[in-house]
This record gives sequence, C-alpha cells and structure tokens, in this order.
Amino acid sequence: MAFNVLVVDDSAVMRQMVIRTLKMSGVPLGTIHEAANGEEGLAVLSRQWVDLLLLDVNMPVMNGEEMLRRVRASPETESLPVIVVSTEGSDTRLSALLALGASIVRKPFAPETLRDTILRVTGVSDAEYYGAVPVANDSGDF
Repeated sequence: MAFNVLVVDDSAVMRQMVIRTLKMSGVPLGTIHEAANGEEGLAVLSRQWVDLLLLDVNMPVMNGEEMLRRVRASPETESLPVIVVSTEGSDTRLSALLALGASIVRKPFAPETLRDTILRVTGVSDAEYYGAVPVANDSGDF
C-alpha cells in the first residue's frame, strides 16, 4: 500500500524538508502533492485522491486550522488522516487542532517519529507496514 500525500506549507524549503523526511521514513509513497496554503490545498483535494494530509498551521491566505475545519466539514474528506507538522506553541491552538482530529508532529522531527505517527493515524499495523515477519520453529528453521 502506497500513500498519496498532500504537503501544505507556505515555505517551499519546509515542504521539501518534509518530503525528504517522508522519503527517509520508509513509508511507502505514491504521489506527493504540494500546496503553499490552505486554499491551494483544498483545490488539490478537490482534484486528487489523497490518503494523508501533512499540514502546517501558520500560513497566509488560509491557515492550517481553517483548512482543517473545511476538510472535516466535507463528506469527501471528513475522515482524511491529518498530521499537523508545525512549530506552533500555543496550547489553545494545538488543543483546537487535536479536537478536529489531527495528530501533531513538532518541527524539527525525525523520520521515525513521522513514520510512527503516519502508521498510527492511518491505522496501518506494523505487520502490514513491514510485511509478515518469519517466525522460527523449535528447530530454529523458518
């Protein structure tokens, strides 16, 4: 199973860092889409199938919280797994994002942190992700 991902961040450099970290995480990736703000992100969602949304909070035009509210309000995207990738420090804002069903990954983050969060929010088990793990029998053979 490969994930089609949408990365929404107003910084092109940060989008590339998130994408590079995604690739280093080992998560199977399909198409990676990019958007520079929430409005562009919603336009991508209206045209493309996306399995996972990685979203910054502080952006011009439409911030991440407003985009997330609109994603949750649409029947087509209401259950889309969303990970907020941000330096946001406001407990009030983070609580609002969590209440909207997002998970939070704080910048900077390690590929393993991103991978573990993706597996948790998408409901993919370790066995599905890593494949069947051979188990030795009593004689040590697989």
